[in-house]
Amino acid sequence: MKKYDYLVVDAGLYGAVFAHEMIKKGKTCLVIDKRNHIAGNIYTYTKSGINIHRYGAHIFHTNNLDIWEYITQFAEFNNYINAPMAIYRDELYNMPFNMNTFSKMWGIRTPAEAKQKIQQQIAALNITEPKNLEEQALLLVGTDIYTKLVKGYTEKQWGRDCAALPAFIIKRLPVRFTYNNNYFNDRYQGIPVGGYTKIVEKMLQGAEIRLNTNYLEHKQELDLLANRVLYTGMIDAYYNYCYGALAYRSVRFETEELETDNYQGCAVVNYTAREVPYTRIIEHKHFEFGQQPTTIISREYPAEWVFGAEPYYPINDEVNSALYSKYAELASKEQRVIFGGRLGHYRYYDMDKVVAAALEMANCECMGCSVYR
Repeated sequence: MKKYDYLVVDAGLYGAVFAHEMIKKGKTCLVIDKRNHIAGNIYTYTKSGINIHRYGAHIFHTNNLDIWEYITQFAEFNNYINAPMAIYRDELYNMPFNMNTFSKMWGIRTPAEAKQKIQQQIAALNITEPKNLEEQALLLVGTDIYTKLVKGYTEKQWGRDCAALPAFIIKRLPVRFTYNNNYFNDRYQGIPVGGYTKIVEKMLQGAEIRLNTNYLEHKQELDLLANRVLYTGMIDAYYNYCYGALAYRSVRFETEELETDNYQGCAVVNYTAREVPYTRIIEHKHFEFGQQPTTIISREYPAEWVFGAEPYYPINDEVNSALYSKYAELASKEQRVIFGGRLGHYRYYDMDKVVAAALEMANCECMGCSVYR
């Protein structure tokens, strides 16, 4: 006899939502994680009265009222609006690209002037069929915006020149002809008061939790404990990289406390020049309008993923998408194991999409679906 109905591998948002829904249905769940904490990449901890996003900033945003009502049952959310700034050498700009950005860049005031400026720059390039990401981006936003706000940041993120990246990576670059610094267009957005870890703690009430437990290292004995397994780790690792390793980008964080109450005036500042080694600085206290006497910042350094590092961003180019499809075919034939989440599905998810996908998976389990998603 199995001791649990479900073994949930990794206690991130996807696994936590799934476990919560299964427990509501009267199922028993064992939730394990190789890290020493729950909540995956949305893990937050408190230092000097400030909630720190250890694995980078996470701002919940959605247009889906059902998802918003679902997540807010676990915590009160503040009214934080993401309005990052961008620094290019000695110039400071609003993000996303909007009339405040264009007014600072060109000394213009009206949307008509901004549109004319961008179109003039695009026309002068004579690009018809973009051959790479650089040409694609130039065709979307013109020379000035690309040079100052896109090129260096993108090259740091990907670790290679824009001219060496395929054009399809950038399908669009949002340009707003309004004086609106809200990064997201979603109706509902904010940060949970007290951090994300408390949300996951509430979701996992009723589950047994084992930390510092590596599923793949103890797979045989752990599989004996449950009837079903939800695996949210790296799908290629699950199959011992039998078709080869999928590619990811990783991030290194450098966090420090500073003896000042306000370091940069907002939560997020992007550094878009390539010669600056980090992509952005996060000042954590501003996510919750903190008034603490000191502040804590994190610099983010993009890096190539290597074995043993944390995989953050799937590289969904043609080669890796084809490779993933092979692993997905293997996964579709599993009888006891289901795959989910950013690593299990090899795709980037915003948090609202994580919640929606986990709810769909949970509903599918309850209905007895057999289709791999």
